[in-house]
Amino acid sequence: MKKKNVNINVEYLTRVEGHGNIVVNVKDGRLETCRLDIVEAPRFFEGMLRGRSIFEAQHITSRICGICSCGHTLASIQAAEDALGITPTAQTIKLRKLLLHYETLDSHILHIYLLVAPDLLGVKSFVPLITSHEQVVRRALRMKKTCNDLCDILVGRHVHPISAIVGGFTKLPRPKDLDAMLDLLKGMGPDMEATVELAKTLKFPEFERDTEYIALVNDSNEYPFLTGDVGSTDGVRMNKKDYKKITNEFVVPHSSAKHAKLSRESYAVGALARLNLNYDKLHPKAKEVAAAIGLKPKCINPYLNTAAQLVENVHCLEDAIAIIEDLKNTGINYYEEIVVGLNEQFKISVKAGNGVGAVEVPRGILFHNYQIDDKGIITDANCIIPTSQNTNNIEHDMKKLVPEILDRSEEEITLSLEMLVRSYDPCISCSTHFLDVRFVNR
Repeated sequence: MKKKNVNINVEYLTRVEGHGNIVVNVKDGRLETCRLDIVEAPRFFEGMLRGRSIFEAQHITSRICGICSCGHTLASIQAAEDALGITPTAQTIKLRKLLLHYETLDSHILHIYLLVAPDLLGVKSFVPLITSHEQVVRRALRMKKTCNDLCDILVGRHVHPISAIVGGFTKLPRPKDLDAMLDLLKGMGPDMEATVELAKTLKFPEFERDTEYIALVNDSNEYPFLTGDVGSTDGVRMNKKDYKKITNEFVVPHSSAKHAKLSRESYAVGALARLNLNYDKLHPKAKEVAAAIGLKPKCINPYLNTAAQLVENVHCLEDAIAIIEDLKNTGINYYEEIVVGLNEQFKISVKAGNGVGAVEVPRGILFHNYQIDDKGIITDANCIIPTSQNTNNIEHDMKKLVPEILDRSEEEITLSLEMLVRSYDPCISCSTHFLDVRFVNR
């Protein structure tokens, strides 16, 4: 039988963020080239931070991403507090965890419904679902609005949060705010149950590639999003200060995004990585959902990252309810509210230092690192985004996937590659399209 040649060109892949190209060359059934080219222009946020006050950093870095604004804010604050030697209060930590839960819910809902569901329901975009699956669309938009409303109450707004700053919050939720958030979260319950039921009917592609998974880990019973060491499924465990030894970033000629690796040729971060490392710490209801959809560690099917996001949504919803109920029982200490007069640095002792923040945002572990002088001015900054850590792993997934699906039609091969990239929920920038797939016959 003649070996297969394939020639497919896809100008744009929608439902992801950023710009890049996939180049695949298959000749006589042999894979010659398989690259994920990232052509997104640098955005220079690290350069923007140099020369600015450490107390401005969270407001600047929240602009890196409109979906992960709160996550960047908290990673920035954590790095600043680490540099300044500030230990946040237990109440502040609870509220920050609550904020991360809201953002995780918001982002995962966006990815599950608007970005992935069209593939699994056999349509090209979210728009046709308005006609064919009206109730699904209404549910998605309803849940998305609820998450935005929750962030509005807690930090003023989701995109570019206002009240979360170094040391705590400039505005703490009042009793009526706690009640309102609790009502919104409990009101999301039926829609979350319906989402789980929908997921049970969906069929994800069958593909596996063993890789190293990296996420926050800890010695407590808490599923870690905000604090902990950095661990991997290959047995690595390091302090967040050693993030450079973890990421080992390197430059490749076909990408403006650096690649990363630790124990193997690549590693993955995100919901599936967190689940693989911290499954036992999920809320019991989240474990029930994982069991119902057949998801358990160690899962090495990258397409099931979306299923892991659903499991995390159930966990975040239940844990957010528990946090608010706890805050209602103990009461909010409003003496911790930071009143900004001239500048908050007059209330905080400023000193030279180096600080690292490591926070689990929806797409995986996010690192911020700042060096500051004795006036609190940033002299150096480094931000390592989850998607840049995943890019190398996506490329290795592609290299394994393509030879396994060469017996399929060109349309099926193209869709499989598009879905593979989308499964990682990549966020290369705040753009709206990601890649051009080119199979080149030679």
